[in-house]
Amino acid sequence: MEIQRFTRHFEPDRGWMNDPNGLCWFRGKVHAFYQHNPYAAHWGPMHWGHAVTEDLLHWEHLPIALAPDQPYEDFGGCFSGSALEKDGRLYLMYTSVSKAHGQTQSMAVSEDGVHFEKLPGNPVIPHSPLDPANRDFRDPKLFAWGDSYRMVCGAGVDGLASVLLFASDDLLHWEPLGPLFQSRDYGPVLECPDLFPLGDRWVLLFSRMDETRSAQFVLGDFDGERFTPGSFQQPEHGPDFYAPQTFADPAGRRLLLGWFYNWNRTVPEGAVRAGALTVPREVTLENGVLRTFPAREVRSLLTEDNPCLVRRDGRLTVTNGQRDLFSLPASQVHSTAVLADGAGREVFLNGGEHSLSFYLEK
Repeated sequence: MEIQRFTRHFEPDRGWMNDPNGLCWFRGKVHAFYQHNPYAAHWGPMHWGHAVTEDLLHWEHLPIALAPDQPYEDFGGCFSGSALEKDGRLYLMYTSVSKAHGQTQSMAVSEDGVHFEKLPGNPVIPHSPLDPANRDFRDPKLFAWGDSYRMVCGAGVDGLASVLLFASDDLLHWEPLGPLFQSRDYGPVLECPDLFPLGDRWVLLFSRMDETRSAQFVLGDFDGERFTPGSFQQPEHGPDFYAPQTFADPAGRRLLLGWFYNWNRTVPEGAVRAGALTVPREVTLENGVLRTFPAREVRSLLTEDNPCLVRRDGRLTVTNGQRDLFSLPASQVHSTAVLADGAGREVFLNGGEHSLSFYLEK
């Protein structure tokens, strides 16, 4: 069954897509990996799909980067993770899921950024520091810290959701440094965590497994071992947005892509594909307020107005056609921008102080 394709959002040629993985700049191109079932338009054995772009507008599909072909991946496959360049090589760290050992962390390396070899010592982190059963221990995000490396990973046990911190000198041997952040307010596990600098502050980003299925941003400070939360912010209100990940480009911009999909949508029988990515956004911090706004390369696609923006009773309301999603007093809205693509909408108010990603409902 062929359905209307997006023209401005990246989506797979065939099969299922969810979380963006391994976002990075490598050898002159932006690389986007993603959770992928190449066999059907629904969740299944997880692979890592792969695409690259030079202009953030036009994407080139590349061969599948990771496939579940090892014993430590025989129950679910290769879950989400991240990428980091070291000594001219590209390293991928991902959650490997097996019947025998649950969720563990493994690595693969590439000389050319296209063909990857899994490390013979996988999994490089075989045990969760919180739960010996390794039930909820996933989505490692790597970053450099001085001459060493850090990694944050989502976890949860007995209703206490956590972001765990690990340290390494060589990307191969990892030491747990303890929980970086814990809460019972966001669901059983904090998925797809990301920790990155923005100006002189740090941002902890994670996806909430509670009913909101949303992204939480926490602005704070980080010293290499501890994160001190400051303000809790949610510049992206969804509802069809999840699992965002960021990376830095050579210009120093912090760019973000998220999974553009509705958890509650039913994929039509016989569908060829399902799932997409948001357009690339830049994350900025202005006067203590976090914003996400389309990168300059894609701003020509924006319009100031759209039928999804309704002005009534002194308020500006964002609607998906059937229900109101978000509303502000019109006096507080200084700018609007809409990226329309088929049935998809990404709306940005006040330069991305508030954004919403959603599909129209008939």
